[in-house]
Amino acid sequence: MLWRILLWLNRKEVKNMAVIYVALIVKGKRTYASVPAVLKEQVKEMLIDLELEDLITE
Repeated sequence: MLWRILLWLNRKEVKNMAVIYVALIVKGKRTYASVPAVLKEQVKEMLIDLELEDLITE
């Protein structure tokens, strides 16, 4: 049970970090290339949802 809670919290933290990276990319403080590999797919999906595909560069 505790393991499931920890996994759920971990996924939530990853999503929150992805949102933070998207905000930093939009503001010009970070680039898509600087996003950690574990977050890249979520960040990419969020940028596409925001119609900001042009910010997805390696």
